[in-house]
Amino acid sequence: MSATALSSVNPTDGSLIQHWDPMTAKDVDGILASTAEAWQTWRAMSFDDRGECFRRVADLLEHRADEFALLITREMGKPVSESRAEAFKCALVCRYFADEAAGLLVDREFDSDNREAFATFEPLGVIYAIMPWNLPFWQVFRAAAPTMMAGNGMVLKHAPCVIGCAMMIESLFAEAGFPPDIFRTLVIDLDLSQRVIDHHAVGGVTLTGSERAGRAVAAQAGAALKKSVLELGGSDPYVILEDADLELAAQTCVASRMLNCGQVCIAAKRFIAVDAIRPDLTERVIELMKTYEMGDPEDPDCRLGPMAREDLRDQHHDQVQQTINQGATCVLGGTVPDQPGWWYSPTVLVDVTSEMVGFTDELFGPTAAIVAARDEAQAIELANHSRYGLGGAVFTRDLDRGRALARDRVTVGCCAVNGLVKSDPRLPFGGVRDSGYGRELGPFGIHEFVNIKTVVVS
Repeated sequence: MSATALSSVNPTDGSLIQHWDPMTAKDVDGILASTAEAWQTWRAMSFDDRGECFRRVADLLEHRADEFALLITREMGKPVSESRAEAFKCALVCRYFADEAAGLLVDREFDSDNREAFATFEPLGVIYAIMPWNLPFWQVFRAAAPTMMAGNGMVLKHAPCVIGCAMMIESLFAEAGFPPDIFRTLVIDLDLSQRVIDHHAVGGVTLTGSERAGRAVAAQAGAALKKSVLELGGSDPYVILEDADLELAAQTCVASRMLNCGQVCIAAKRFIAVDAIRPDLTERVIELMKTYEMGDPEDPDCRLGPMAREDLRDQHHDQVQQTINQGATCVLGGTVPDQPGWWYSPTVLVDVTSEMVGFTDELFGPTAAIVAARDEAQAIELANHSRYGLGGAVFTRDLDRGRALARDRVTVGCCAVNGLVKSDPRLPFGGVRDSGYGRELGPFGIHEFVNIKTVVVS
C-alpha cells in the first residue's frame, strides 16, 4: 500500500478506478471531534427518531440498489446479482433494528433489597469500525445498524480497495437526514489506526477481518481499555452423514462455497463426508462446481467473477498448490487463467487430510476441500479439529440427530442443520477460538456497545 495514496482497482482487468490521498493526523482528530459532538445530539434522540433515519436509509438502499450494486462489483468483483442482493440485505438490517431497538434496550427490573433496582443501557460514544472488502456494504451496515440505534456514533476505516463504497455509505447517512458527522469515513493507513483507538471519544472497536488483523486490533484496544468485538476468519466444516439427502447436501455446500467467489468467512470450506457416501457426494460436487463459469461480473447472469485483489488470488493459488504437494488430489481447476484480472478457476481438492494447508488454513477463494471420515464420530472430531470456530453444518435426514450434533457437538458460533450458515439481522452472529469474540446482530449484538448501568433506589 502506498504511503501517499489509497487506490481501488477493478479486479476484472486490473484497471485503476480511483486514488484517494490519505488523511492526516490533524484530519482524523477533526473528524473525531465532530463525530463526538454529533453524538451528543444523536444519543438524545428518541428510538423513534433514530429509527426514522434508518428507515430512510433503507428506502435509499432499495430504490438505488442497481447503482450501489454496480459500485460494489466494480470495486471488488462479485457478480452484480450478488451485489444487488447485498444492498437489499442492508435495508433489511436497518429496518429490523429501527423497529426492534427500543424493545431490545428497554430497562430491566430486578428483585433486590432496594425499593427499586433496574439496569439501563447507555451508549458508549463513538465506535470505531474496521471493515473488510468482501461485503463492502453489508459489513458496514451490519455493524452500524445495531450500534447506532443503541445511540452510538461511528467512524469507519474501510478496506483500501473499496473506499468508493465507504464514501457512498457516508453520503447515504447524510442524505437520509442523520445528524451531520454522526457517521464518517476515515481514509487512513494502519499507522493512524492506533490514534483513533486511543482517542477519548472512542468507546469501542469493532473489526471484521483476518485473524492477524484481529490480534493486532485486540491488543491495541486492550491497551487503551476499550471494548472490542472481533469477527475473524473461518474454516467452516460441513459434515455430510450417511443418511443425508446428498443432492441437497451437495447443492448447499457448493452454493455456500462459491458465494462471492468463495470469499466469505462463513462459506463452507471443509466438506467432511463419511466414507459410505463420499464417492457419490464428490461426483455431485464436481459436476456442480463445473457450472460456475467465469464471466463479466456486470452481467446479471454471471455466477463467478474475479477475486478481489491480485495478492489474494496469488495467495489462494499458493495454498492450493501446497495442499496438492502435501498429497491431496486436484480433480477440478487449480489454475490461474491466462488473462487480465484476478481470476481463479473453480477448484475441487480430494484426499485432503487434517495436516494439510487446505484443512488447517482458511481457503478464501473458489476451492472446495473434500475430507474423508470413517463415521459420524470421526467426522465430528475432524469438524472440531481447527483453530477456527465461526460456522458449520450437519446434513442428515434424522432431524433429532442433526439437532443434537449441532447443539452439543460441533463447536462453532453458528451451526446449521441441512442448510447453510448465513447472517440474519434477527439472530446473533459471531465465532469462538481464532474466529473472534463478541456477537453482532440480534438481541446480543445490540448490547455489545452499551454501558449496562445498574440503578438502585432505596
